[in-house]
Amino acid sequence: MTIFEEADARLLPGFERRWISAPHGKVLALVGGTGPALLMLHGDPQTHLCWHHIAPKLTDRFTVVLTDIRGRGETHKPGHDPEQNAYTKRDMAAEQLEVMRHLGHDRFALVAHDRGARVARRLVLDHPDAVTQLVVMDIIPALDFYEHSNAQIAQEYFYFSFLTQDYPVPETLIAGNPEAFLKLILMGLSDKAVHYDTLALQAYLTANMTPEAITAMCECFRAGFHIDRRHDQIDRDAGKKITCPTLVMWGERGVVGKHFDVERIWRDWCEQPQFAAMPSGHFIPEEAPNESLAALNGFLTAEPLLDL
Repeated sequence: MTIFEEADARLLPGFERRWISAPHGKVLALVGGTGPALLMLHGDPQTHLCWHHIAPKLTDRFTVVLTDIRGRGETHKPGHDPEQNAYTKRDMAAEQLEVMRHLGHDRFALVAHDRGARVARRLVLDHPDAVTQLVVMDIIPALDFYEHSNAQIAQEYFYFSFLTQDYPVPETLIAGNPEAFLKLILMGLSDKAVHYDTLALQAYLTANMTPEAITAMCECFRAGFHIDRRHDQIDRDAGKKITCPTLVMWGERGVVGKHFDVERIWRDWCEQPQFAAMPSGHFIPEEAPNESLAALNGFLTAEPLLDL
C-alpha cells in the first residue's frame, strides 16, 4: 500500500479511489456519498487530502468527488512545453469537467481552495451551465491579483514571482531542497496554529517533491502570469460574470484578507456573491475546518439539482 492509499484509507473512509482517463492523461478521483454531485478541488502544495476534515461530513447530502488536479498528487503531470503551457486554468477546468461527465455528472456544485479555486472559477466562466453553486477559498482572480499587488504582497507571496520565472530557473533552485521549499509555503502561509495531520503532511510532501511535480507547480504559476490573466482581461472587457450563487471565503489573517479588498473585487466578477471571512490563515480547510463546514452547510443546497 502506498502512502497515498494509506492516507485515503485512514482519512477518507468510505471514499472509493477511481482513475478517470481524461484526453491528456489519468486523473485520480475519490468518490463518496449519495445525492447531488459536489466537486471539491484542492490547492498547492497539497492534494485532495486537504478536505479530509470536511468532505466526509458532506457525504450524507452529496455525492462528493475529490480529485487531484492536473500536475498534483497522483494525477498526470505534463512537462514543460515551450510552445504550449498545459496548465492554463482553462485547460485544467475543461479536464475537471470531463472527469465529472465521465462520472455521470453534467451539473454539480463546486467547492475549491487556492489553485483549485482558480480552476473552479475558470470552469464556471467557461461552462456556466455545468455549475449550480460555487465556493472559492482565499484567492483573488489572476488579473486583479497582479493589478493590485504591492511591495508587501510581493514579500509575503514571494513565490508568485519566483515560480513564474523562465524554465528551468525555479525548478533548478527548488531542487536543492524541495522539502524545505514546500514546508516554507505550508507553514509560512498558515496562521501558525494549524496542525497538519502527520500522514496528510507526509503525503503532500511525497507528492510534490518529485521533479515532475515541481515543474507542474511552476508551469501552473507561469500560466497564471502569462495566460490566465489575459483570459481574465478578455472576460472583463466583455463584461462576463459568474452567474451562479457564489460564496467567497478568505482567511482573515492571511495575505488575501489583510491586503485585498476581497468583497469589492469579487462583486465585480459575480452576480450573486456572498462572503465569509474565516478565522485562519491561507489553508482554510485545515486551519478552520469547523467554521468552513458551517459556512458550506449554510450555503450549499441540493434543491437546485433535484429538478434535473
